[in-house]
Amino acid sequence: MPQEGSAALNLVLDRTDRAIIRAMKTDGRMPFSTIATQLGVSPGMIRQRVQRLVDGGVLQFVAVTHPLRSGFHTMALIGVKADGHRLQEIARQIAGFEEVIYLAITSGTYNFLVEVTCIDNAHLLKFLTEKLYSVEGVREAETFIYLDIVKEIYTWDPPAPAGETPANATAIEVG
Repeated sequence: MPQEGSAALNLVLDRTDRAIIRAMKTDGRMPFSTIATQLGVSPGMIRQRVQRLVDGGVLQFVAVTHPLRSGFHTMALIGVKADGHRLQEIARQIAGFEEVIYLAITSGTYNFLVEVTCIDNAHLLKFLTEKLYSVEGVREAETFIYLDIVKEIYTWDPPAPAGETPANATAIEVG
């Protein structure tokens, strides 16, 4: 994952890197020896490749919890309009709040999209009034409370280089 406040790193991924990522998406705790056997390489090579992917910000290992099943009953996406000449500073300040789980600086109607988890609606109201609106430069916010989460993914394949078919795609001849 890109480091906070930086653009994505330009690490070139080859077929082996992408195969390792696919294997680890299935089971993030899969032994390197198992992956090595599947790919016909040594466990040491897998270990080195995984470390390179982690160091490059491409891969990380975390336990993913479901907020609505672990004590948080309110999640929301908040579109925030702010002073344009201070976006980075304002973003860092908002990102520092414990309720914020995602923040992106965006183009369009809002300067930021901020995702928050709160215990309940009262907690969300307190976050908005005592934290978000207290940030100097925040002009306006529109809150979208989640009623249900239909799709949430954390696993996707890196794109294949131009001209190469992704491993999970099927080539179709059009004629």
